[in-house]
This record gives sequence, structure tokens and C-alpha cells, in this order.
Amino acid sequence: MNDKAKIIKVRKNAQGDITDVMLNDGNVYSVNDAVALAKDHKIEGINVGQAKNGREYLRSNPNDIQSDNLDNLPVF
Repeated sequence: MNDKAKIIKVRKNAQGDITDVMLNDGNVYSVNDAVALAKDHKIEGINVGQAKNGREYLRSNPNDIQSDNLDNLPVF
């Protein structure tokens, strides 16, 4: 049985950047908190990337399915 959570919705700021995520259990986390969860392997289908400025961010694991990309998930 898989105990990992899954991101089902995202919240974006005015610039279109994801600021918060909602998991399938209904809990909402800031991107920073979700990065920590992803590093602990508690979120399914997600990995952590690092921008040139050193900021860490969430990325969908690569696959051929566009609909599960974080930018394509429903907003809340």
C-alpha cells in the first residue's frame, strides 16, 4: 500500500507562481513546506529542483502526461 500523498490542486500568485499546494487528504501546504515533504519522499510524483539563485521548488516527475504537471492542476 502506498502511503504517499499526492498534490491535487495548487494556489498561484499574481505572477502565476505556485505558492501553496493541496494534497489528496485536503491539507494545504506552502511550497516551502511541500518541498520539505517531497525531500522526505512523502509526496508521490514530485521531486525538488533548484533554481540558479539557490531557491528550491517542486517539479513533477518527468512523464508524457501533461495533465499531471503542477502548472496544469486545478487551482483553489
